[in-house]
Amino acid sequence: MSSSGRGHLRVYLGAAPGVGKTYKMLGEGQRRRERGTDVVVGFVETHGREHTAAMLDGLEVIPRRILDYRGASFTEMDLDAVLARRPEVALVDELAHTNVPGSRHAKRWEDIDALLSAGIDVISAVNIQHLESINDVVEKITGVPQQETVPDRVVRAADQIELVDMTPEALRRRMAHGNVYAADKVDAALGNYFRVGNLSALRELALLWLADRVDAGLQQYRSQHDIDSTWEARERVVVALTGGPEGETLIRRAARIAARSSGGDLLAVHITRSDGLTGANPTTLEQQRDLVESLGGTYHQIVGDDIPDALLSFSRAENATQLVLGGSRRSWFSSLLGPGIGAGTIRESGDIDVHIVTHSEMGRGRLPRLHGSLSRRRQVLGFVLAVALPPVLALLLGLGGDTLNLTSNVLAFLLAVVVVALVGGLWPAILTAVAGSLVLNYFFTPPTRTFTIAEVNNALALGIFVLVAGLVSSVVDRAARRTRQAARSAAESETLATLAGTVLRGETGLPALLERVREAFGMTSACLMERIDTDELVETWRPLASAGTPTCRRPEDGDAEIPGREDLVLVLQGRTLAADERRLVGAFAAHAAALVDRMRLSEAAAEAKPLAEADKLRTALLRAVGHDLRSPLASAKASVTSLRSDDVEWTEDERDELLATADESLDRLARLVDNLLDLSRLQAGVLPVFNRPMALDEILPGALAELGDDADRVRVDIPHTLPLVDADPALLERVIANLLANAIRYSPLGRPPVVTGSALGDVVEVRVIDRGPGIPPAERGRVFAPFQRLGDTDNTVGVGLGLALARGLAEAMHGTVQPEETPGGGLTMVVSMPSATLRPGDTPVPGSRERSEPEVRG
Repeated sequence: MSSSGRGHLRVYLGAAPGVGKTYKMLGEGQRRRERGTDVVVGFVETHGREHTAAMLDGLEVIPRRILDYRGASFTEMDLDAVLARRPEVALVDELAHTNVPGSRHAKRWEDIDALLSAGIDVISAVNIQHLESINDVVEKITGVPQQETVPDRVVRAADQIELVDMTPEALRRRMAHGNVYAADKVDAALGNYFRVGNLSALRELALLWLADRVDAGLQQYRSQHDIDSTWEARERVVVALTGGPEGETLIRRAARIAARSSGGDLLAVHITRSDGLTGANPTTLEQQRDLVESLGGTYHQIVGDDIPDALLSFSRAENATQLVLGGSRRSWFSSLLGPGIGAGTIRESGDIDVHIVTHSEMGRGRLPRLHGSLSRRRQVLGFVLAVALPPVLALLLGLGGDTLNLTSNVLAFLLAVVVVALVGGLWPAILTAVAGSLVLNYFFTPPTRTFTIAEVNNALALGIFVLVAGLVSSVVDRAARRTRQAARSAAESETLATLAGTVLRGETGLPALLERVREAFGMTSACLMERIDTDELVETWRPLASAGTPTCRRPEDGDAEIPGREDLVLVLQGRTLAADERRLVGAFAAHAAALVDRMRLSEAAAEAKPLAEADKLRTALLRAVGHDLRSPLASAKASVTSLRSDDVEWTEDERDELLATADESLDRLARLVDNLLDLSRLQAGVLPVFNRPMALDEILPGALAELGDDADRVRVDIPHTLPLVDADPALLERVIANLLANAIRYSPLGRPPVVTGSALGDVVEVRVIDRGPGIPPAERGRVFAPFQRLGDTDNTVGVGLGLALARGLAEAMHGTVQPEETPGGGLTMVVSMPSATLRPGDTPVPGSRERSEPEVRG
């Protein structure tokens, strides 16, 4: 047993049944037994394989536990017996096995965990198809669902995992020789699960899963031992992305490098500055991210101000072996100011190979802008001061005569440089510094009235003056640039926050989004266009939505084109966008593309909803009518079969009873079919309705006749003074008959349902009253859903069509059916139909108008 308190787990992992996992497990048990280790067999399944069974010789086998389940006997590992035996090592096969109900644990791996907790080492085996994370993948490959699974964490937590590998051809030969399955099962297995393609795919899954586990173990070891240097156990290629147009070239080059390295990993990384000020185009970065992921790589975004250091830190953390950078886009002038990112990265890369990839954008960087970061008005004012201050200051200092020395004069001119820098920025301040040094040299440095400097101290003072003036000017200009960038970033953040707010508030209309873009950037129009057809010569575009006027017909009609993705472009009219504005508009374009996708998904979902409802209705129909179709058919068939039988002599009374049973059953079946047909016609909108003025009390006899013997349980109280109703006689009869059938079903004995009528304005109401259990108000709307019986569990009470059909028929005749609570308990169904006045040529159905007393039955 383990001295650490918890046992160690060793797992033999196989790609498919028959590769030899159990054989290897028993072999390891035999080797440990020969070394003097106390080994027992907790559970091993040999599947009748002769060579595997032979490996049990000499090993102690713990008898299995017998469990009875559903009239059958099953055997499982006797966990209590193994724990009581307390061996050093237990061999337990089939890690993913599901135990028979009645066992201590539901799964075999839980039994193994109990053994490990007791300090017993366990050796087990499992196939790759039983791992939870790839169970669905295996089903797609083989077409065979796996019911028994084991969580990946259980296997990954094993102290040792050994892959039992075998080529597909070798495994198929083993099967053909009868070493895996019985001879009568070999042909079927080879033609289905054990096809070469299936076995190759399963083998690759096993190798990849184990490789990931080994890699995780390697990273853990490196972390525990503080190892920062790169171990080239597996090639990992990192490509640095700036968000520039050269990104796709770098990604594809890095992908080829990774592919040539026996399937190495591809990682793309973009460095973002901590202050959030970056020149990357978010739309371009998103497109490059999609490209990386389509090539099987991963995308990462990290924060760092020192780009070479951040790149190398990320690469070392990922144990990368190669780093791909693009050639510098800096201009020749910028390169004179110092080494670029590539040179700095190479200098500090150590054992990571750095690839500098050439591309079309190399050397195309712009020279520094001479207009600085301040407004043009302030720059003009700065140049005016740069020209005016030196002679004015020289005049003022000259009036002081010999009372001021050179140091005081230099400080005065330095103050002037600072003032100009604060007003006009870098270049006016530099002009002031140069002009000031010349004035100081000519008027105040001996010998005066000449540009010659006699003393070294004076020369040094003038040099320091120029240097300090330049540094102060640079600091002021940089502060102004940062202020301006911060203000723009704040504006961009506010705009993006507004965009995010529209999403959170559920404002998903494309026109509203485009109107926000148009207003935010001061455009006359904004239009989202989609490419619908592309050939070698012509691209066809169509506008999906627009805001403002005029509406563009082609991307070329606008002043700015911002791609949302390959087939969508946001076209703006009004002015040309600056580069930093294009980045912000790119976020709107990306959101508009996502919005289009969401809208189309919603439309597809809406189109699929009727199909889903139809499928739901079909399922409910099949579930509900299964019994009700079979029951009358079975009854009628049994009666007819009995009548045709020659083995029994039936009396006349018995023959009449059988015929009556068959007749009643066929009537039930006919009513059910009629209800189904009427409901389908209602849902399709093709039910014919012929409304005409009619007397309501003429409808009741037909409705009661449909109830058969149950009609005697109904009390009818319809006043003869009720006005005529505008309805279809046959349909209204069905409505009342269905409501009465429902009322009879729930009315207690001795308290029959009652039918009454009344008139209210231009509406005639028929009330079907029962004294049953009633329905809570919150549930009353559900009673009209077809194919459900609210609160019923007995299939013999019907399919739940009566109330649904009654409401549908009433609404088809421009009436309603509403439930109400019966005073004192129960449910009242109120049928409201429009009253009718006789039109010329109309004749009501005669009969009830001549009766002096209302008909009362029951």
